Amino acid sequence: MSDINNKSNRVSSGIEELDSILKGGLIDQRGYLIRGGPGAGKTTLGMHFLCDGANKGENVLFITLGESSADLTSNAKSIGLDASKVNFLDLSPSSDFFAGEKSYDLFTEAEMDRDPITKKITDEVTKIKPKRIFLDSTSHLRYLSINAHQFRKQLISFIRFLLEQGSIVLYTSEGSPSMPDDDVMYLSDGVINITSTYSDRSIHVSKFRGSSFIKGEHTLRLTNKGAKIYPILIPNDHQREQEDMVASSGVEEIDSLLHGGLEVGTTTLITGPAGVGKSTLALQFAKKAAQNNKRCVLFSFEESIDSILYRSKNINVPIESMLEKGNLVIIPVEPLLYTANEISSMVRNEVEKNKAETIIIDGISGYRLSVRGDVNAHLRALFKYVTNMNASLIAINETENITGNFKATEIGISYMADNIIFLRYLEIRGELKKAIGVLKKRLGNFERFLREFAITSNGIVVGKPLTMLRGILEGVPRWSKELEDDEIL
Repeated sequence: MSDINNKSNRVSSGIEELDSILKGGLIDQRGYLIRGGPGAGKTTLGMHFLCDGANKGENVLFITLGESSADLTSNAKSIGLDASKVNFLDLSPSSDFFAGEKSYDLFTEAEMDRDPITKKITDEVTKIKPKRIFLDSTSHLRYLSINAHQFRKQLISFIRFLLEQGSIVLYTSEGSPSMPDDDVMYLSDGVINITSTYSDRSIHVSKFRGSSFIKGEHTLRLTNKGAKIYPILIPNDHQREQEDMVASSGVEEIDSLLHGGLEVGTTTLITGPAGVGKSTLALQFAKKAAQNNKRCVLFSFEESIDSILYRSKNINVPIESMLEKGNLVIIPVEPLLYTANEISSMVRNEVEKNKAETIIIDGISGYRLSVRGDVNAHLRALFKYVTNMNASLIAINETENITGNFKATEIGISYMADNIIFLRYLEIRGELKKAIGVLKKRLGNFERFLREFAITSNGIVVGKPLTMLRGILEGVPRWSKELEDDEIL
């Protein structure tokens, strides 16, 4: 059976999300390189790997040539990892090394088993027969080798010896332009790369022999509870049986515009300029869903919970009772503190674990600030995931123009939505009014007329079709000649 399908030969990395990226975990009795600069999180990943094995009753070995075993144990404890069952082979230089002016050669031209340091490694491995080994780091080995050719030859022998003992081996490298580690990458069965910037860390797999894996930059966070990984969202990996249902807005005139409501399992874009009522309209759908005992989750990128509560109270939308019953959850999101992968993970958690049936993204402008890369690609993945899971998604998009030429969006995402509801300002005799219309409804028909839209202390009020107005999409409507002055709105 091939490795790609054989789950029995997989070994957990100790981090569930990394196992998911690797389509089941690391492959047993192979060697894997973890690359990254100083402080990137390589040692933390290795400690997760070893502690996972130790907790499962396996013998595990940490070979350290840099930090002392005492420091490593203390650091692990600070992030909630218990390293008490991990065996350490501490080969880091002690103070005696500097005081005694000793040389510190790991490899010589003699056979490996004649070298004092190498003998310590082989003796320890032979003695405890570890299932998992973590070597930190090969960069130290390179410093101690005579030349690159010798380093590569001896590293091959060293890793091969460890693998022949039945172990799976992880080792680290701090590849840099001044000291590239292409040779170590070439020798490895898999390469896991960690990139660290002043604000973010990401992890990606560039090589994984014998198996597929999820490509791309996945978010990595180092927290006081260890490493947290937020994989890129792959929509087609998630499916749920579809149901033919229609969700009402609770406002008869809006349902009339939509010929009954919005189909469950579709994405809806509510678009319009600032202050026109987009968020309020989305809350109206949430209110009706809550009345039907459906769980709705609002990710707010712009408003605080207090602001939403205050505004909703003034328009007769009982947010407090919905929150108390758990039918509505509001999650404030500061986009500069989160990546798109983290937001996707939050959505997944609500849909899969908490059984949310409606997701509201308020709004896309805020969401875009969290994206490092192609905004539309992340949005499409999020939209597609929610619909694949037979949940509904409502996304709020703000357009720049108050009036003037109509645009559904200014970032080219109209094609992603199954439904598009738009709100417009109208200038009528020097007064700003509002109109609502439907531009697109993929799974059904809809009313082609626009209607007047207003937000009152009693909630949303929608008027009759504005059949006698022309030029509404331009924002400055003109009355039809058939309409007399005394009939004008």
